[in-house]
Amino acid sequence: DQTTTFYTALYHTMIQPNIFNDVDGSYLGMDKKVHSLSQVRKLGPERTAPGAKRDRGVAPSGVKKEAPGDQYTIFSLWDTFRAAHPLYTIIDQKRTVDFINTFIRQYEQGGRLPVWELAANETDCMIGYHSVSVIADAMAKGLTGFNYEKAYAAAKHSAELDHFGLAGYKKRGYISMEDENESVSRTMEYAYDDWCIAQMSQIMARRYEDWLHTVDKRLQTDLPLKQYGEDYRKYAARARYFENLFDSKTGFFRPKKNGGFVEPFAPNEVTFGFTEGNSWQYSFFVPQDVEHLVKLHGGREKFTAKLDELFNTDQKLGGREQADLTGLIGQYAHGNEPSHHITYLYDYIGQPWKTQKLVRRIMDEFYHPAPDGLIGNEDCGQMSAWYIMSASGFYEVAPGKPEYAFGTPLFPEMKYRLENGKTFTIRAKGVSAKNFYIQSATLNGVPHKKAFITHEEMMKGGVLEFTMTDAPAMSAFTEFPLSIIAVSTVSVPVINGERTIKDKVDVSISTATPGVKIYYTTNGDDPVIGKSTVYDRPFSINNTTTVKAIAAGSTGDPSKLVSALFIKRPNDWSVKVNSGYSTQYTGGGDNAIIDGIRGTVNFASGEWQGIQGKPYQAIIDLQRPTVVKEVGASFLQVVDPWIWIPAEFTFETSMDGVNFTTIVTNQTKYPLDDLKPRVMEYTTGLAEPVLARYVRFTAKNIGKIPSWHLGAGGDPWIFVDEVFIR
Repeated sequence: DQTTTFYTALYHTMIQPNIFNDVDGSYLGMDKKVHSLSQVRKLGPERTAPGAKRDRGVAPSGVKKEAPGDQYTIFSLWDTFRAAHPLYTIIDQKRTVDFINTFIRQYEQGGRLPVWELAANETDCMIGYHSVSVIADAMAKGLTGFNYEKAYAAAKHSAELDHFGLAGYKKRGYISMEDENESVSRTMEYAYDDWCIAQMSQIMARRYEDWLHTVDKRLQTDLPLKQYGEDYRKYAARARYFENLFDSKTGFFRPKKNGGFVEPFAPNEVTFGFTEGNSWQYSFFVPQDVEHLVKLHGGREKFTAKLDELFNTDQKLGGREQADLTGLIGQYAHGNEPSHHITYLYDYIGQPWKTQKLVRRIMDEFYHPAPDGLIGNEDCGQMSAWYIMSASGFYEVAPGKPEYAFGTPLFPEMKYRLENGKTFTIRAKGVSAKNFYIQSATLNGVPHKKAFITHEEMMKGGVLEFTMTDAPAMSAFTEFPLSIIAVSTVSVPVINGERTIKDKVDVSISTATPGVKIYYTTNGDDPVIGKSTVYDRPFSINNTTTVKAIAAGSTGDPSKLVSALFIKRPNDWSVKVNSGYSTQYTGGGDNAIIDGIRGTVNFASGEWQGIQGKPYQAIIDLQRPTVVKEVGASFLQVVDPWIWIPAEFTFETSMDGVNFTTIVTNQTKYPLDDLKPRVMEYTTGLAEPVLARYVRFTAKNIGKIPSWHLGAGGDPWIFVDEVFIR
């Protein structure tokens, strides 16, 4: 059964990506024009400076002519960058080069690297810019046959765009809910991708230094080295942006809006702050800097306890339904990709026996030779690639750093026949259903005390031999993989306080970086380090105020600037929402519909109140008899996530809160098939003003979702952010 499962998995990893060119080399480009691969290109070692023009009298040497390879399609990169593409760098290096050359052509023809490309279309159905992970990993492992300069330029281009939350990410060091939905996941994954670019910059610098030794001194210049150095510092600092969403009080990464953490918060809730997951799963996605993640938690002991809790918690999934979250061990979800590296984190904290136990459990329980033999979506080979790598006894936690953390081998012997003609063999003496702990290891007959192996060691061929036992062997290894970014950073301040002011609001400011000063202002000016007020205690404000803050230590760069707007309520009214609303879309509470804060087309930004499958109803208490002259409301329509403008809404008034009289009924008649996200505001002036103490507002949805929609027959949502009473 294990062998059948293994080769089924191997087959699955080979189904995508697919060759996209015809037999004559023609293919459809991202620009929707037909291009050709038939033109022979020059490949091989370059003798000019990387990226330099060949017009300085220095001829290329040793360049050979080769066919350009194939064009490929179907790049499920959010999934496959984690294990499938690292697997290809071992067993399918030539096609890995073809994949990267495809990326470069797609960048040149379409204006950016692929995110989730399908048949010359960018679907953008997932997040990140994980092409750079594939490129960085190939560069780190020494694969050649593609233009490093072009690949590096394309990677930086992807990182400097302003879409999908990147503008806010670059501005404040994290993505806020106001910027884009799935803000935590996007921030975490952008940070990893930026680390990949930092790795690439170091490789480019070493490559340039090697070239300097081969050319006439008249051609030598340090300018590229300076640029690569600047790039490294920039992207290494950005790779730390994950810390800006870390809440040291709870030990979780959390969504933010208006400069502070979103409340209420439950780590097990699946919300639109995350991509196909919750805070439990994403709070361990820092493969590029595990050491700093440990430090944020307060040290190895506390981090270990948090990691143990992930696998042992009895919390159940909450929030919105997410079909991808399957294969649960505690809150670890093997059926979806963000969890795939987490079992191997125990290697990084010196407890590899925990990795071994969990990896074997997952291989035994979640993979079977049956039609339902996978615990989750295959996702173009990623689920199976995890199995192939893990059955081999190792896994690459951070593609871009060419080393593989040990897990537990599944078979007595496995051989990798490498493209360089060598063979790498893994043997597991005494392995069985009970003997899954590693007692000792040797590499080519020499004791191997590292709980990992490098890609370079693997490519040399040889034999990695494990001796297996039935109990944890805590002294099996003395050296463990290290994941660290050698930069000094300061996390941004967190500005906490009620967003709307009735009488007064107490504001507190904190940062996850200990021993730094926080400078702040309340007059709208940007704070100046060393001159502005130093925060030392909470303070109160009673009028509309913008609070700005920045944190700085005695050395290194300060944090990014953050700001929070606190708004004086335009009235003293109160609201009772009779219908209730989703805990994911509270808008900040009952009074959200009269607080003067307006939502945008980003339905997950935090300003909207949402309710699914039933009418929305609220009663506004004006606190005193009031002459009402005009009423109205603002709604959202975003058809993909099932949000439609209500079919009808009514306003009723009352003096006693019991007996109501209808004053306005509005049939919106808004087109159900308008697919463009829109905010629509409806107001109606009354022919005769009405004296009222209470106003009841009711909005009715469109019924069942139309038959033409993918959610046909389901229950639609109503989203309201403001009710107007003038």
